[in-house]
Amino acid sequence: MKLFKRSNKQEQQRLESGLEKTRQGMFGKIGRLIKGKRKVDDVVLDGIEEALVTSDVGIKTTLEIVGHIQKRAARDLYTSSEELQQLIHDEIAGLMEKNLPELPSDFDAPFNHSPHVIMVVGVNGVGKTTTIGKLAWRYSQAGRSVLIGAGDTFRAAAIEQLEVWAQRAEVEMIKQKHGADPAAVAYDTVESAIRRSTDIAIIDTAGRLHTKTGLMDELAKMKRVMGKKLPEAPHEVLLVLDATIGQNALRQAHEFTQSVDITGLIVTKLDGSAKGGVIIGISNEFKIPVKYIGVGEQIDDLQVFDSHRFVEALSVMGT
Repeated sequence: MKLFKRSNKQEQQRLESGLEKTRQGMFGKIGRLIKGKRKVDDVVLDGIEEALVTSDVGIKTTLEIVGHIQKRAARDLYTSSEELQQLIHDEIAGLMEKNLPELPSDFDAPFNHSPHVIMVVGVNGVGKTTTIGKLAWRYSQAGRSVLIGAGDTFRAAAIEQLEVWAQRAEVEMIKQKHGADPAAVAYDTVESAIRRSTDIAIIDTAGRLHTKTGLMDELAKMKRVMGKKLPEAPHEVLLVLDATIGQNALRQAHEFTQSVDITGLIVTKLDGSAKGGVIIGISNEFKIPVKYIGVGEQIDDLQVFDSHRFVEALSVMGT
């Protein structure tokens, strides 16, 4: 059954609402700083730098953004604070556009192969199970058939929690008993997806980063096993990060990108965080595109990431 789908306007309003805390912390400060100003001086640059750093954009990316703003401000003439805010908007959005996803993010976009296999990774507690359920629901709502593989066979209740989300999304799930070999679950899921002519197969994984070597070896094994059944699978490896932990998300991204070929990011819990600027830093530092963002607890609160819409929601005037 097809459920209610939000319009683009409603999604933008939900995005603005979800980013309220980050907006107050980042563009709220910047907006107050440049109000009534017509030029970018050292005071403005220092203020922008402080606002970005305290919003967890990260030092490296902040300095890059401020440097770009300084160069443009020296070249162009600005006549209002609104023009200055648009300059900042364009620089941040432009920085993120350098890392566009190779594969389409829209849920109804065609793929050149079937099934399209997605492996989802991330540490425990980042919202990985919830995100997989929302991802499955969005694909299902777009008319795609979806199969979930319960590859986290180690965490207590992980299979049961994922099954609840599979039921909510009205999609099928492949599972084995607690403690089973995750690679075997991944293989069975891909095999079943091929047999059923399923469009999308989404594979869950364990998130025990404290046993880094074992976890990374396990993820590599899952990839190898899937590839034996379906060459080039998984076609995507999406890393889920929690926006509320700020710079710790950067460290998690570093750990995973050192060992796993991450193709895209999903950043969750933006509605509960003032640290949404971490998206900008992670995307820029690791040259990995942000594909989806979570802005709420509802099943349709997983959105396709758009850099201009994101920055527009952060810089709504009057905040």
